[in-house]
Amino acid sequence: MRQHEIDAGARKAVFSPVDNRARVDAVVRRIGDAIDLGLLADGEQLPGESELAGRLGVSTVTLREALMALRQQGLVTTRRGRGGGSFVSLPEIPADDRLRSRLRGWSTEELRDLGDHWAALSGAAARLAAQRTEPADLQPLRRTAGELAEAGDTAARSRLYGRFHVELAAAAQSARLTREQVALQSEVGALLCLVLADDAYREEVAERHRSVISAVQDGAHETAGTLAERCVRESTARLVAVRLAL
Repeated sequence: MRQHEIDAGARKAVFSPVDNRARVDAVVRRIGDAIDLGLLADGEQLPGESELAGRLGVSTVTLREALMALRQQGLVTTRRGRGGGSFVSLPEIPADDRLRSRLRGWSTEELRDLGDHWAALSGAAARLAAQRTEPADLQPLRRTAGELAEAGDTAARSRLYGRFHVELAAAAQSARLTREQVALQSEVGALLCLVLADDAYREEVAERHRSVISAVQDGAHETAGTLAERCVRESTARLVAVRLAL
């Protein structure tokens, strides 16, 4: 899967139907995280209300409540009249503060449950990739791991972390696993900024990713799966620790 296809998939996932639970909060979280990760750019116009509500699978009333909440957070501005609509607006509040505020909306049980789901996805993808992929197909993973090792910006680190797991699913030649990973990254990817700001941990993650690649290349499917699961579980545990400290 080419990089532009992965990026397009990530943007598409931003506007895919949200979970039935707490739909207003789900829309706010989805769009807010996409803004923090740079999937939606400053000044970018969002789709019209009817179209956006349809793509997210919510009512226009729910969407309007979510847009109001996003305006209150300074993430969206609305202009009336000709050429009007809702536009992405990067607020003056530091991203770190916004993300910590958003993390408070997650319980530790929800975070652990998400970590279990994510670990299962990545572990399965790594095992299948080790059985199915050719060495030449691992180049995107190597490039992403290398870029993560050098990334200085925390948002870039989070995008690269998420991209690695999406590319791992693509290497498994599983369209369903790839779609699941893209959707998961659009849900939680921005929160990883809170644990990847630490340079030492960034380097540790990059090394873990390289270990996964080596196991996949060697066809060691059980080792690859275990390493991928361990990487995700460690990140989730750190995110839970941040949540408990709030």
